Amino acid sequence: MKQVNKSVLLWYSPGEMYALVTAVEDYAQFLPWCERAEVIQQHDDGVTARLHIAFAGIRQAFTTRNTNIDASEVRMHLVDGPFSKLEGTWKFTPLHKPGLPPPVPGQTPAEPSACKVEFSLSYAFSSRPLALVISPVFDRIANTFVDAFVKRAEQVYGPR
Repeated sequence: MKQVNKSVLLWYSPGEMYALVTAVEDYAQFLPWCERAEVIQQHDDGVTARLHIAFAGIRQAFTTRNTNIDASEVRMHLVDGPFSKLEGTWKFTPLHKPGLPPPVPGQTPAEPSACKVEFSLSYAFSSRPLALVISPVFDRIANTFVDAFVKRAEQVYGPR
């Protein structure tokens, strides 16, 4: 089984980054390997979504059930596709600028001006021949996922 663990500190709020990650229908606009992304079903706590990959001559699709937790975390679980396992998590931890006073009890705190984004993904392919063909492509995709969302944040919210 393969593992990817990435984290980055950004001058974007947790809410801003969470909004980008949960906007699955926009993925094809900025993920170069994403041919199409579709929300198959809306749930009270997230979505079931299907991503269509087209990269380096390889075309595949997979479906995940994404559970959203308090606008601070997204958990992905495999529904179907070329994997025997695919599980991932996005976490958005608020960071406040140094020198700002702490939040006052009883008052709604201001939106944090920065966050730590953590992405973890574990996956395995359903067969060895499939792994030999698709794994190099998916490995590259998985390792550039966070960078793609950082670039998207700059496009949507402006550089910070």
